[in-house]
Amino acid sequence: MKSQRAELVADTAIALLADRGMRGLTHRAVDEAAGLPPGSTSNLARTRSALLELTLARLTQLESAAFAPILESPAQDLVEDLAEMTAQALWTQLTVGRRRTVARYELALEATRRPELRRIYDRAGARFRDPAVAILSAAGSSDPVRHGRQIVAFSEGVMFDAVIGAGAEPTLDDLRLGIGELLRGMLGREGA
Repeated sequence: MKSQRAELVADTAIALLADRGMRGLTHRAVDEAAGLPPGSTSNLARTRSALLELTLARLTQLESAAFAPILESPAQDLVEDLAEMTAQALWTQLTVGRRRTVARYELALEATRRPELRRIYDRAGARFRDPAVAILSAAGSSDPVRHGRQIVAFSEGVMFDAVIGAGAEPTLDDLRLGIGELLRGMLGREGA
């Protein structure tokens, strides 16, 4: 983020998306919710598209921080450590980061209708998929590109089901078990 004001506007937009949905996100609503003088958000992000792009950039920054332990730290036991780190990151997204997760789903749907936002959303997604491919390659995956996509898709599905779906919310132990089983299956390490 370029400035504290940009972070405030983006953080407020994230909260509005989670609370009110895409229709509730306006420049005026951000100004009011952030306690800014009228026109402040428009001065920072002139168009709706610019506001959405600013919001998605901040959301990506926050989610990257939540997943940093997985993406940046070497694991001793790749399967178990990766399962634990992924479970912890997903748990964060489902608890303290729940509103961010809801806001991201709002932006994901909007990206299906806005090519300029789709490009940004796709680049943001690569920040998670590319390291997953590298980690799974290091763990001995026979097809790290496919497996990387699958671990990200599995994680997205778990979050979507827990936050938006009608399923029961998983416990941290459920997440550990599910991710561990998926990784062991991908890597051919049954029972390991």
